[in-house]
Amino acid sequence: MAKSQKQLSVSPFAKLRVKTARAVRSASLSSQPRFNKVLLSKSGTKLATKMSPIAAALQFESALGNVPAYMKIIKSSGWKDNKKLPLEERLKLLPETDKKGYINANTTAERCRNGIIPMQGAEIDESSGSSGIPYNWIRGSEELEEMRRTLSRLATFMYGPNIATINGFSMGAWATGTNVSMSLVRNGLLKSTGPDAEKMMSVFEILGKDRTYVITGYPPFLLELIEFGIKQNFPWHEYKLIGIVGGEAMSETLRSRLLEYFKTITSAYGASDLDIGVACEFPLSTWIRQQAGKNPELAEKLFGPTRRLPMLFQYDPLDYFVEQNDAGELVVTVNRPSALSPRLRYNVHDIGGKLDFDSVIKICESFGLNPFKDAPLPYAGQHPRLPFLFIGGRSDSTMSYLGANIYPEDVEQAVFGDAPESEKGIIKNFAMELVENKEGQPQPFVHIELNEGKNLGDINVGDLSERIVERLKQNSRDFKASVAEDPKAADIAVKAYPENTGPFEGMNKRIKRKYIIEKAK
Repeated sequence: MAKSQKQLSVSPFAKLRVKTARAVRSASLSSQPRFNKVLLSKSGTKLATKMSPIAAALQFESALGNVPAYMKIIKSSGWKDNKKLPLEERLKLLPETDKKGYINANTTAERCRNGIIPMQGAEIDESSGSSGIPYNWIRGSEELEEMRRTLSRLATFMYGPNIATINGFSMGAWATGTNVSMSLVRNGLLKSTGPDAEKMMSVFEILGKDRTYVITGYPPFLLELIEFGIKQNFPWHEYKLIGIVGGEAMSETLRSRLLEYFKTITSAYGASDLDIGVACEFPLSTWIRQQAGKNPELAEKLFGPTRRLPMLFQYDPLDYFVEQNDAGELVVTVNRPSALSPRLRYNVHDIGGKLDFDSVIKICESFGLNPFKDAPLPYAGQHPRLPFLFIGGRSDSTMSYLGANIYPEDVEQAVFGDAPESEKGIIKNFAMELVENKEGQPQPFVHIELNEGKNLGDINVGDLSERIVERLKQNSRDFKASVAEDPKAADIAVKAYPENTGPFEGMNKRIKRKYIIEKAK
């Protein structure tokens, strides 16, 4: 690779501006008032937005010189810079990275700076996909400390100091559970129970009513906790509860149900292979999403044509440079120089995009809305002016439930490969769907299309459901862990249909099969 291609030629003045902005941001993390003023103010976020592509370019420049895996992908891509273009356009000339083309093609060490896994201070998180082979994601002590301090400060901004956190995310080698614990232990008392409602109930008995409780976990688990307490006649309304959820999208129906017991419900966005806490909901973004859910024209103006209401978050542009590619997928660069294993133009394959803060407010006002007046305020009493990020779901045909991804390949193996001789030739096709019950709680459904001439009585849907669950447990360590911690994760319903009926009507005309459906007929 030619020496001239090992950099993006960021000017010394631009480098100094980014370095200064990061120093100010780092200092702001040591003081909550300073954090509010610097990171979340109008002037602070506008500066961060301007610095975002420059900060990203600095990460590329660094990786081009000291990350073996990235040097390899740049060489194989034939990348050439074009200094005549604006910086954001120049960044688009660089190749995207993802799990298939970058993670699978290189070792963990090769993806680290200088090709070395440090023996002190680093942590390895784990996740698993459809193959059951675990993926390992390494982070250094400096980036972990920065990320955890940021999450802690955001929690104070949102909910105030001295909270008691009960962490219901899966614990162990998974990034979310452990990092939530390490972040929020700075804000008060902490008990990490994992998704175990009975264990959580014991914490309320120990600590009593005179506290603010922050309950974290996957969205369906919070409802499971409430229902568990109701069965025991637990006086939920005498407790001050705040919910933080993640791992999957949440419907406003489910949020409304939870808000009967929780003061507020906040969702966060992240991915093990990208970063923890890339973006989060604030009361402002939640309120805007709710208005979009009531008004399809507003939703289309904000998010473009979409059948399902996207999640709406806000993010720090100094830490993340966000793009939308031609396929409508998010492409994210982690701008933090402390990143041990840089994530550069990384594509998790989530459908979504970014929105400028002022533009979103103007769109809302054009529909007669007044976000600053009508949206509730967080504990800090001010709305952050951070840009918005919307997520419409995975584009890689996976279905996320209780923190585990359900892959069509695994379901296909259970439906066809594991079928007994008595079922051979009965099933023609399948499709997956998350169906919300009347309380907004999702449940995985596997819809089955029967072959011509076959009847509903020719298949035992109960046996097929058990077969699907067993195959998922064999192939996915994440799903197996979810079932071990919460048996409801294994509640996968199966429904059969005669050929070309229900959700399969007209599907046989498609050149490419659709395995994830949004609404069954």
